[in-house]
This record gives sequence, structure tokens and C-alpha cells, in this order.
Amino acid sequence: MSAVAHAAAMTTTEQCLLANSMLEDDPNDNSATNEEEKTKPRWGPSHKGAQELASLYSTGKRSQEVICVWLCITLMLVDLSFMAFHFNYQRLTTILLAALAGVITADFTSGFVHWGADTWGSIELPVLGKNFIRPFREHHIDPTSITRHDFIETNGDNFMLPIPFLLYICYCFCWHSHQQIEQQYALFSYLYLLAIFVALTNQIHKWSHTYFGLPRWVTLLQDLHIFLPKRHHRTHHVSPHETYFCITTGWLNYPLELIHFWSTLESIIEALTGYKPRADDLKWAQKRL
Repeated sequence: MSAVAHAAAMTTTEQCLLANSMLEDDPNDNSATNEEEKTKPRWGPSHKGAQELASLYSTGKRSQEVICVWLCITLMLVDLSFMAFHFNYQRLTTILLAALAGVITADFTSGFVHWGADTWGSIELPVLGKNFIRPFREHHIDPTSITRHDFIETNGDNFMLPIPFLLYICYCFCWHSHQQIEQQYALFSYLYLLAIFVALTNQIHKWSHTYFGLPRWVTLLQDLHIFLPKRHHRTHHVSPHETYFCITTGWLNYPLELIHFWSTLESIIEALTGYKPRADDLKWAQKRL
């Protein structure tokens, strides 16, 4: 089978989407096809599992998110001022290529973290479970929940991840010589764009689930596939959520599926450990009563 044909075969049909994923432009489930789906919804804000998971969001978790958001934004502004001061037009091509590599790395990072949290672990894990895995479980059975989260809850964890990179950039600008900074400027460009897109990943993800009221510039970037498009991401939300994990731009989803990247990793881990992929995710999806 050719690469084009294989990619076409992987593209989820509209019929499959309708049968196996929530209609996100109908969050009140007005399109439920039978009485059971009205009283025991498979997904959405009325799903019992989703309600239980949402209730586990704690004040301690909120505090961590607030601190991370403000610290990350502060470091972004400080680093940006350093980079603007040392900017050199003669290296513009190198800087742009490094920045592009940062965006691609961010897309892969989003996929790897998303795949890991979706596929492995459980809510019962100490520290990680309720604080970091819980939102992934909730999101699969209520994809629209993210559209009801404010900026802090949406972005707190993603703003935490780039802090070490931003601190490193800040340290280098403060303590390295001008010559060292000139030599490493492309690396700083790479790390800075990586940090920006990692931080914004869940906001971009939120916009891919928002069907009403988005600014025109956001929908334009979605149409250009610079931000994750809605229809592209819907493929991931077809149960059992085993594909299209990259959620920053989504550029890497096609090539990673073509080489069976995620399924190969899952087969290796299952063979070595005996753990079934997405077992905990399925457990929460079945909590409909």
C-alpha cells in the first residue's frame, strides 16, 4: 500500500466519528439517539465518571498552577528582552530554522506526554495520579470540560514544563560572555520557541475543542494547520483514543502513524511489563451509572 493510500485509510470517517466520539458542538447531548444515552451518557458533563474526576481538582493543585503560570510568564518576558537585545539579522535564517525545530519538538513532546498519560498509570498513583493523570481521564469522557476551565486550570501544568529551559536561557544570558551568547543564540532560539509552544499547547488544544466564539486569528491559524485543527483532533477522540496524540500543531500525527510509532511502543511495554494500554482510561469510561 502506498503512503498516500495508507494515510487515507487511517483517516477516520465521519460515520465513525459520529458513532464513537462525543458531538462536541452538542455538549448538552440533544442528539442522543436512545433513552439509555440520555440517562447513562457515554461522555459529556453528565457522565458519572467525569463528575467524580472533576471533583478531585484541589486547592493545592490550583496553587501549583498559579505559581507555575506566573513564574513561566515572567521568565518568558525576561528571556525575550535578552534575546531582543542580542538579536543579529545576519543569522536570521539559522534562527528561523532553529525556531521551527523548536515548534516541531514541541509537537512531538505534546504527543509523547499525551500518549504516556492517556495510556499508562492510574488516578491512584501517589502525587501524579490526582494531580497530572486525572485531567487526561476526565478529558476523554468529557472532552468539552476543557472549554469550561479558566486560563489557570487549562494551562498550569503546561506552563510548568518549560520553566527549567527558560531558567537555563536566563542563566546563560546573565553569566556567559557576549561571544558565548553569539555562538549559542540559535540554541536559545530553539529552546525559547520550544518553551513557548509547550506552554501554549493546552490552550491550542482547548481551542480545538471550542466550536463557538473563537477569535478570527485563532480559526485562521487552525485553518492553516499552524494550530491544531478541530477536525484533525477529533480523530484522537474516537474511542479507544489510541491515535493522533500530538496536540500542538498536529504536524507529526500522520508520519508517526505511518510508522506505527505509538502502537509499537505499546507492544514493547506490554510485552515487558504485562500492563495493558489504556486499562485505567477504560475503567473510568465505564463509570456511567
